Amino acid sequence: MPWKAIADPYAIWLSEVILQQTRVEQGLPYFERFVASYPTVTELAAAADDDVMKLWEGLGYYSRARNLLKAARVVANDFDGIFPDSYAGLLALPGVGPYTAAAIASFAFDRPVAVLDGNVYRILARYANDPTPIDTGGARKHFQVLVDTALGDASARRFNQAIMDFGALVCTPRNAGCASCPLAKGCQASNEGTVYERPVKEKKLKRRTRYFHFLVVKDEAGRTIIEQRTDKDIWQELYQFPLLETTRKGLTTADLAGEANWPAAIPPAALTFLRRSPPLKQQLTHQTIVAVFHHFRWDKMPEKMKDRQLIKNKMLSKCAFPRVIAKYLEEKSLLLDLF
Repeated sequence: MPWKAIADPYAIWLSEVILQQTRVEQGLPYFERFVASYPTVTELAAAADDDVMKLWEGLGYYSRARNLLKAARVVANDFDGIFPDSYAGLLALPGVGPYTAAAIASFAFDRPVAVLDGNVYRILARYANDPTPIDTGGARKHFQVLVDTALGDASARRFNQAIMDFGALVCTPRNAGCASCPLAKGCQASNEGTVYERPVKEKKLKRRTRYFHFLVVKDEAGRTIIEQRTDKDIWQELYQFPLLETTRKGLTTADLAGEANWPAAIPPAALTFLRRSPPLKQQLTHQTIVAVFHHFRWDKMPEKMKDRQLIKNKMLSKCAFPRVIAKYLEEKSLLLDLF
């Protein structure tokens, strides 16, 4: 991986932010594109918000992209483009939590700080056969003591990389390599047959399903209505087509006009229905989005709309959309008349 074995805090910070909630194989192309587009933190800080959000499109958890820009601007404006070289200084940057601060501090500056991420929790819980739930209030402090003890006076740069690689390659969640593991003799979970019972989680993830009906409304001039999500919900600051969220599944296009949250600025009587898409799903951590796209033509669309934009169809590719909309736009067979 291009960010390994280097001491560039910008590249390390960028990689760590991208890899939060993202697998390496998915995040690597994004890292490469960001470095190519913005080789320094100062150049990233000067970027337009929409450009960065578009580059981030598809990675999800878009608050990371917003904090990426905020932190870049703090480093560029408050620290003359030089990253803080201490754990405390890094922790003060927007979007930088204890793990990311420890990773940057140790990998870039070899500060004596041990990282604590999902891999490390798993290794510690298994090696000590520790039943402490890792998703409870005191878990971080408890396991931080364990990993700090393990670090001792070793090089934090080497130790942190080693323990993270060990968790990614050997002590994996579902296929632990116990037969060839160099720590197997001292591993209490291995000795007691509880490897796959560690680490313990107390809370069970609850998901809800949301039904999104997007109104894809265009006119003869080749314009489509879009809007930007501004509420503190999923996909904040991304663009979308006008949306009706419903609590019922299986609604037809004809049913939508009777919904209370139909957009007042788009009169149903002025629309000509063209087609609707099959349902598309996007799985988020705590919710499942089921999206249906309803295509309409509006012959006498106004020149301006409050809180919405009328965008030339060929410019849709420049906007940052949620993954489910980007996926829909890629289905050219459904959208030949939009391009």
